[in-house]
Amino acid sequence: MTLITTAIGADLLRGALDLERTEHGLLPHRLPAWARAQCADGQLAMAESQPSGVRLVLRTRATVVELDTLRTKMAYQGAPPRPDGVYDLRVDGRLSAQASVTDGNVLMVDMTTGSVEMRPGPVGTVRFRDLPDRVKDLEIWLPHNEITQLVALRTDCPVEAAPATGRVVWVHHGSSISQGSDAASPTATWPAYAASLGGVELVNLGFGGSALLDPFIARTMRDTAADLISVKIGINLVNTDVMRLRAFTAAVHGFLDTIRDGHPTTPLLVVSPILCPIHEDTPGPLAPDFSSLSEGKVRFVATGDPVERAAGKLTLNVIRDELARIVKQRAADDPNLHHLDGRDLYGEADFTELPLPDQLHPDAATHTRIGERFAALALGGPWSHTSPSPGS
Repeated sequence: MTLITTAIGADLLRGALDLERTEHGLLPHRLPAWARAQCADGQLAMAESQPSGVRLVLRTRATVVELDTLRTKMAYQGAPPRPDGVYDLRVDGRLSAQASVTDGNVLMVDMTTGSVEMRPGPVGTVRFRDLPDRVKDLEIWLPHNEITQLVALRTDCPVEAAPATGRVVWVHHGSSISQGSDAASPTATWPAYAASLGGVELVNLGFGGSALLDPFIARTMRDTAADLISVKIGINLVNTDVMRLRAFTAAVHGFLDTIRDGHPTTPLLVVSPILCPIHEDTPGPLAPDFSSLSEGKVRFVATGDPVERAAGKLTLNVIRDELARIVKQRAADDPNLHHLDGRDLYGEADFTELPLPDQLHPDAATHTRIGERFAALALGGPWSHTSPSPGS
């Protein structure tokens, strides 16, 4: 079989804000280069280059699609290997197949010492065969938890960029929970699942460990085309212990002000944290518990002292109360600003039924539940009653 090679460019990608050309191909980024240059944090650099919500979108008659990629997978010293990242193939909007690559780089992390070692590996290939022999729209969703360099795209028929969907564009920012944490696959992260249920186009700016009210992220959101915007604020601010209540209030106002500079009337939803019992009334910082590392399990504990709340230390309940107050205050002059309590997405009853396996991150079933609820409460509610911008 003779396959056609098609150059991969921005016209074939959605959900990425920048493309970096590397020695191997193209590396999608979820933050623009100018924003990346303002932060030297390795955690953010890793998270934003893991392509959660990024997908190749093609129109073609092809029955065979091959995608060469060079992945970088995280591994932890002394723990069993992590599952391979998943590529989800949607055909005309419906999940049709899944695949993984087993080759690539491995970033070996020793969590007890903090050391990191890069172990290079070869390019791998994802293959999808026996696709319907008709003109169709294909979406290949890249793994939400592996850095993925795009090397080559091959098909048995010509491809072209799929036309714009005309759907509302939803830009969302949050933490590792929004990036996907322990979701089953890239279309099963709660934002991707909610977007599918709500019929909107997702731009996912969820960054593991990095939802810290950084001004450059607010400016990125200001400059990104959007019909709906949401920001999920709280858990990383507590578990990194980066600020006190006085700074938090001003930072939230500044973050929202910056977004409003570019989107003065766009529906904007502020979402407080989902339930996380270890941090409800206990401040950070967060610390890992390595007692079950050999079984492939890491749990987390809060190391702060609840009495420190009097000195302004943040907890999830403190943050929820303040976010509700801030949104109520601002909404008097901003009728398109809304608030959603994260416990309406995942609360005490949910924790009893679907506990957080590591005390911090939702599992796959919980991502589905959060996505369903967000679609119903937010994407199906008055907040989302808007029309797509021209060209969406």
